[in-house]
Amino acid sequence: MRKTLFALLLLVLVSSVALAQTTERWLHVRVDNTGEKGEQVRVNVPLSLAEAILPTIHVNKLRNGKIKLSDVHIHDVDVRALLAAVQNSSDGEFVTVESDRKNVRVAKSEGYLLVEVREKRKDGDMHTVDIQIPFTVVEALLSGGEDELDILAAIRALRDHGDVELIRVTDGTETVRVWIDSQNTSE
Repeated sequence: MRKTLFALLLLVLVSSVALAQTTERWLHVRVDNTGEKGEQVRVNVPLSLAEAILPTIHVNKLRNGKIKLSDVHIHDVDVRALLAAVQNSSDGEFVTVESDRKNVRVAKSEGYLLVEVREKRKDGDMHTVDIQIPFTVVEALLSGGEDELDILAAIRALRDHGDVELIRVTDGTETVRVWIDSQNTSE
């Protein structure tokens, strides 16, 4: 009886470990255009594939999974210290800008950095941007050198994160959505 119970427990443990190791995280990008052409784009990439391929790409400013930010002038701001201060602060809205044509909100909530933009275009269309990035991913992104973003580290951080919609952009007839989950197809 003890041996059977022990064997059953061992089988459950091994199965659980095997299942945990095979749960793949996927990066999804979905673009829907409801305009005249009605184009749709679906990209589904396992994060393990992105992690394996990214270091092999050496195009323009992307090298070894990192992007050089040579044209970005942030030398007078310690972005990492700024991030640490925001991350260690209480949840709340940090920046709110409201005008007759554009509203911008930057906030922290439950471990996420949130950016929301609402812009009314001249043609009357509404342009919206919603970004929700886990602070662990932002930290990983900034873990590279002084003037670079570590995309590979951010992908690794996303792999360890739960399901999350990262970006949603709506502009007239076009919607772009980027998210992470364990499904190998987009919705």
